[in-house]
Amino acid sequence: MNARTIGLLLVVAVGIAVFSYKLGQHETQSPVASGINRGVGEDLARDDQEDQAARAATVQLRQGNMTGEGGKAGVVAHGKVAQFEIGSRNVKGIYVDGKYIWFATSGGVIRYDNTTDNYDVFNNKTPGILSNGIFHISKLDDRIVVGTYGGGLSILNPATKEWRNYNIPQGLADQFVYDVHKAKNGDVWVATWSGVNRIRQGAFDDPKSWETFTVESTQGGLPNPWVYKLDEGRDGEMWFATEAGLARFKDGTWQNWQHKQGLGAPLEKVKAAIQFTNDPAKASKHHAQQKAEQGLQGVDVAYNPNYIISLVVDNDGIVWCGTWGGGLARFDGNTWENFTTQEGLPGNHIFMLYKDDKGELWIGTSQGLTRMDRASRKFSTLTTADGLYAENVFSMANASDGTVWVGSFGGVAHITPKVN
Repeated sequence: MNARTIGLLLVVAVGIAVFSYKLGQHETQSPVASGINRGVGEDLARDDQEDQAARAATVQLRQGNMTGEGGKAGVVAHGKVAQFEIGSRNVKGIYVDGKYIWFATSGGVIRYDNTTDNYDVFNNKTPGILSNGIFHISKLDDRIVVGTYGGGLSILNPATKEWRNYNIPQGLADQFVYDVHKAKNGDVWVATWSGVNRIRQGAFDDPKSWETFTVESTQGGLPNPWVYKLDEGRDGEMWFATEAGLARFKDGTWQNWQHKQGLGAPLEKVKAAIQFTNDPAKASKHHAQQKAEQGLQGVDVAYNPNYIISLVVDNDGIVWCGTWGGGLARFDGNTWENFTTQEGLPGNHIFMLYKDDKGELWIGTSQGLTRMDRASRKFSTLTTADGLYAENVFSMANASDGTVWVGSFGGVAHITPKVN
């Protein structure tokens, strides 16, 4: 991201009034105000299938009237919406830390002060950060943690304001880091492109605390080295989303589940609704091998029900898996249930799963953000018509003031729910 081009867009009920700010200086025109279609740009991931879907999609923004300063944000169906333009970047992670909103983008880390509109950008020019591509951002105790594309794990010490990098020499399984989670017992788990790390009690600086789990070391219990997400179950077990199915580590034992056990909807059910027709296997030997191993050689659309992009464990201990074209999968430990566009999902590619402060499940898809009512099993969906910056939703976070931040390609929507 260009550190001088973050913009603020206010959505009003009668259209979009666009206000762009350049380090406090008002600009007369925003590049997104023209209402044209923009092709979704490439990310920095290694041939990441998720970003291939983003490249195949387009972003449509409604054309609105340009107004001068002093315009007011209007109330839309879901309240007030402000949009922040990030540029040609995916916003893969959002973390709310008091007045600061942290954005993980494919152009670095942005720290935005919600009280002053000031912001800082941390990228590979920042000592301790080795890559501009940021996939994950969260907090471990008082430290900000980011997982990068090819630059390992970087941690910010708030006391010294210094970033420290942890990489393969320190014990990291791979320099591509997709997720980080601190378990209730104090151990820190890290999902990478070459397996999973466990750092006992989060002692990053103690080499003896690092442990790596791979396909080989778990005798196939971890079914694939690409681990995209992880979460902790109610009883302390750990769940892992991989490119070849769901894995669980419980009481020292590994177990996994795939499409043949019920993960993901069958191709016949979703094929007509798949809008991405590019086949990653034609461009990548890795993906071609994955398809062959999973018996998907004849599939020429963006579909792999074993490929879990997103994962979350809800307050009832139910495991939810977002698949690549196979919809949303629900697993109670014994039985699988799948939800697709036929059940009301806006799209079958599930990029993000988020459990909010009330325990409600939010699903970020290729065609909007939706919330599932667990009692009725019905979905309530937001799209660009409701103020989302783009239809593809990669990240989300709740703030203590009740507002919601939603990250897509090119920008972020800040939603203030309507007060009844």
